[in-house]
Amino acid sequence: MAETPPGMSASSVRAAHEIRVVVGRLRRRLRETYDMEGLTPTQTSVLSRLSKDGPSSASALAAAERVRPQSIALTLGVLDERGLIERRPDPDDGRRQLISVSVAGQAFLEDNRRAGEEWLARSLETGFTEDERQTVIEALALLDRLNAI
Repeated sequence: MAETPPGMSASSVRAAHEIRVVVGRLRRRLRETYDMEGLTPTQTSVLSRLSKDGPSSASALAAAERVRPQSIALTLGVLDERGLIERRPDPDDGRRQLISVSVAGQAFLEDNRRAGEEWLARSLETGFTEDERQTVIEALALLDRLNAI
């Protein structure tokens, strides 16, 4: 663990470290519950980004994902082939296409999110007491305040 920077308490530094470690582990465990049917992490990331941010051009996706345009073209080709995305002309620039998540792609993402939440709920039900679950809920409310700082 890092040294305590001037003006910060040891407990702040420890809490920051523990949050980062625990969140990372939880993310990995949640990813294990998803049935991505052979999608690569990049393909999954692009599909999730489109779901969250809405329609986008290939060049904007490449920039957001920090990959080359050629790489995003291959990624989009696989997603398109599987019916997980839709393409339509950009109303502002007829030379470009806007890519969005298809109905099938949205269902795919929702099924995987639901699987992750079910794993979490089952794990909380079997591995924690009611008091511990209430403590987790209270701690998460405190952690959510980090988003407002």
